[in-house]
Amino acid sequence: MSRTPAKPVFAVLAAALAGPACRANDPHAQGPPGMPVKIQVAKSVAVDDSSEYVATLKSRGSAAIMPQVEGHVTKIFVRSGARVLDGAPLMQIDPEKQQATVSSQEDTRAAKVAALKYARQQYDRVQGLKASGVISQQELDQARTALDAAEADLRSVEAQVREQQAQLRYYRVTAPAAGIVGDIPVRVGDRVTVSTLLTTVDSPGIMEAYVSVPVERAPQLHLAMPVRIVDSAGSVLAESRVTFVSPQVDDQTQTVLVKAGIENKGTLRPAQFIRARVVWGTRQTPTVPVLAVSRISGQYFVFVAESEKGGLVAKQRPLKVGEIVGNDYVVLEGVKEGDKVIVSGTQFLRDGVPVAPQG
Repeated sequence: MSRTPAKPVFAVLAAALAGPACRANDPHAQGPPGMPVKIQVAKSVAVDDSSEYVATLKSRGSAAIMPQVEGHVTKIFVRSGARVLDGAPLMQIDPEKQQATVSSQEDTRAAKVAALKYARQQYDRVQGLKASGVISQQELDQARTALDAAEADLRSVEAQVREQQAQLRYYRVTAPAAGIVGDIPVRVGDRVTVSTLLTTVDSPGIMEAYVSVPVERAPQLHLAMPVRIVDSAGSVLAESRVTFVSPQVDDQTQTVLVKAGIENKGTLRPAQFIRARVVWGTRQTPTVPVLAVSRISGQYFVFVAESEKGGLVAKQRPLKVGEIVGNDYVVLEGVKEGDKVIVSGTQFLRDGVPVAPQG
């Protein structure tokens, strides 16, 4: 029996098995095409090393108005929010009692002036008699002593009159400088003392930010270091520099007081709470676009294109990010300068998927 017809079957099977092996060893064979993505090379930029604290604004031209005398308020010349000039009257405290005192002192001065005039006339008369030899030297000395005493009494009373007249001026409360009148908590008829707050007068211009910095950062504080006032969105409202660093630590909060002068452009108010960003220095750090970053269970991730087997594959990396600068995250850990960050199609990527750069 002849078995020759079976040879073609073995030949076909051998060729079929050899075919895939040959394609695997073929240098021109290609794998599955990579997913088209856009890639951006991570670059380092200068980023501020800063910390944000809650600060309080205080006006350097703010004056608390308190009376220098006691009495009842008889008139209020201004209203809250009014703009006043330097020396403008604010309030009147009842001056009737003080006016009576001044009037009494002026009457006393008039009596002392008359007494001095009489003492001088007496002295001139005695001096003439002494020259004629009618009276003794002792009587002349007595007349001179009476004249000196009258002059001293007049000087004393005049000093008292000036003091009472100066005191009378305090019954009219005036603005110590030009500015804006604050709240007026007193009313006409209220009795006030030297410790009663009548109102405030705030002069526009330079304000100060009072920043409490934790004592652990105190060694890094120094004069002229940058301070930025920012709003809730992080936008810079004002630029400043440190003008004062307290040599003492607050024993209640364990913080160090730092002051920074701020030019008020009308958007800030005294006693306002603000966010102050203290800039410790500047460092070079990579950034990645916000759109390239995904967040899963509170952890940030980014896909980076890495070379593998002659092509590029997507590799997912965990990130530690800082603040947002423009449209980019500041990268603290996870990406270094020169890495190829994938910025498009990240929602369809998986770790190890081949990718092909676009554009």
